[in-house]
Amino acid sequence: MEKFKNYHAHIYFTPDQLERAESLVNKIKENFDLEIGRVWNKPVGPHPVGSCQITVPNEAFAQFIPWLMREREGLDIFLHPNSGDDLADHTRYAAWLGKSYALNIGMFEEK
Repeated sequence: MEKFKNYHAHIYFTPDQLERAESLVNKIKENFDLEIGRVWNKPVGPHPVGSCQITVPNEAFAQFIPWLMREREGLDIFLHPNSGDDLADHTRYAAWLGKSYALNIGMFEEK
């Protein structure tokens, strides 16, 4: 089985969920030593709504993801590995906590 470098958990939210998303990000900061990206209150990259990226090292996955499943406060989470193949990472290898969204994957399509 191919080994993934790490994972990204993207917290998805709508403008009316911004406060809840920021609260979740703060809980993550309090409970884990993970790299946390900017909270974007608009679509960025392939993400169709506001989001915040959490980088999850392989060794933290087993502890963080079950915690996130319990603590996500009803927010939707897009989870994908980082294998070096962006298209596969965002499609074939992707998973969702909550509802799924159509991503803007055209940026990953082969040219």
